[in-house]
Amino acid sequence: MMTGRVNPAKRLEDQGITGLGNVYYNILEPALIEQAVLRKEGHIGNGGTFMVSTGQYTGRSPNDKFIVRTPSVEDHIWWENNQPMDAAAFDVLHADMLEHMKGRDYFVQDLFGGADPANRLNVRVITELAWQSLFSRTMLRRPERAELDTFETEFTIINSPSFKADPARHGCRTETVIALNFDKKLILIGNTEYAGEIKKGVFTLLNYILPGKGIMAMHCSANHATGNPDDAAVFFGLSGTGKTTLSADPSRTLIGDDEHGWSDNGIFNFEGGCYAKTINLSKEAEPEIYATTTKFATIIENMVYDEETRELDFTDDSLTANMRCAYPLHYISNASKTSMAGHPNNIIMLTCDSFGVLPPIARLTPAQAMYHFLSGFTAKVAGTERGVTEPEPTFSTCFGAPFMPRRPEAYGNLLRDKIAHHDATCWLVNTGWTGGAYGTGKRMPIKATRGLLTAALDGSLNGAEFRKDPNFGFEVPVAVHDVDNSLLNPRDTWADKDAYDAQAAKLVGMFAENFGQYMDYVDDDVKAVVIG
Repeated sequence: MMTGRVNPAKRLEDQGITGLGNVYYNILEPALIEQAVLRKEGHIGNGGTFMVSTGQYTGRSPNDKFIVRTPSVEDHIWWENNQPMDAAAFDVLHADMLEHMKGRDYFVQDLFGGADPANRLNVRVITELAWQSLFSRTMLRRPERAELDTFETEFTIINSPSFKADPARHGCRTETVIALNFDKKLILIGNTEYAGEIKKGVFTLLNYILPGKGIMAMHCSANHATGNPDDAAVFFGLSGTGKTTLSADPSRTLIGDDEHGWSDNGIFNFEGGCYAKTINLSKEAEPEIYATTTKFATIIENMVYDEETRELDFTDDSLTANMRCAYPLHYISNASKTSMAGHPNNIIMLTCDSFGVLPPIARLTPAQAMYHFLSGFTAKVAGTERGVTEPEPTFSTCFGAPFMPRRPEAYGNLLRDKIAHHDATCWLVNTGWTGGAYGTGKRMPIKATRGLLTAALDGSLNGAEFRKDPNFGFEVPVAVHDVDNSLLNPRDTWADKDAYDAQAAKLVGMFAENFGQYMDYVDDDVKAVVIG
């Protein structure tokens, strides 16, 4: 049986997907929640939210993600960072998954990846779980209902959590698999209920397609000055560094919290929703994000709650530290209606430094910006990836290596050229530890980070007095209004200054060692950052 609205010439049968049970095309939020409840996929929460547990996988499984190796992509993929899958093995995987799907009900959402009509990607998401269909509809861009009648699919994602891969038969690592085939324009996801794999699958597609058109794909949040879309800022950063929190500034208009493109016309959001971490979320510090946790159709993921009252416990991380909520952008009162803006005046690179060495903010030269962008230093925070239970220092190039199919220079050169052409100011912001490393120090106060960002974005910080950091050579403000100035020199926050010096030397060495892989691909001014 077929239910819903779809292009009559582009049903699943037209894609060779046959023998299914009921198929629900593009049904809306109330119907999706109704189906999810009927199928016992989760529970209704306060305000009409939907609360789910994703079971074994409460984060991405990057070691189970593969790109199919074909002649058309062979020379364009960064194979040192992306696991290859044989094309013949993928074909067997595809056939076995389609056979597994027969007789089962599935949900279809036809959606856009990208707010810019000139550069968006038409994506069909096929899910076994109704709540994952709701997630896809929340996180991607939703066509007008009339557009569905003529919707043409460019890429298809099939997500079947009940399907278990066979490593020997399918050329994968475990029973869990995420496989991208650019030739067949298909992503297959099996044996994981973590819906973030869908979202990041689309991001990986755009990270491959858009740079080929001269468009920068960015793992960043973005906002602009209220009433002035030409005063925009982007915030690069891995999960847990503060992209969602810091871009949700009540004094600025939110463009998006995680994924954006930068074309010749400006920046645009890839998504239609936000996927915010909720651990220790507070009404006082983040009122708008907190409010979404009791709004209709917000997905509450892997959170502990009171069985009787359905009140959420924002401090209990017994299920995972990666607890989240997914909600549409328009739930944030100051969200942009177009999700587009002009070229950014400020580029913010967010890092969560678990060493406690980096200052809370530093101004970067273009060469330093290239260096820190390619380095992508941060700490993986607990729960974001499987097996991460406490902060782990890592270098994730372009602040998003798991989602980068192309070599880092492809993104780095695009960013360099755009920064130069549009004269953007670049800042490195540490939201990690101060007063000591993880376990001794404490997290940087969010009030201080917000104060420093406000000064950077309104231009007042440019007039401050700066000192040159002896370890990294970037410029650090000496004093900023309404910010505890003791935070600005991290060495001063450590009780043991010799311990700080040793920790700083260790981190500088790690940066230099990591950057060795890029030395043959960068200009002399960037090499000088390393040598200096």
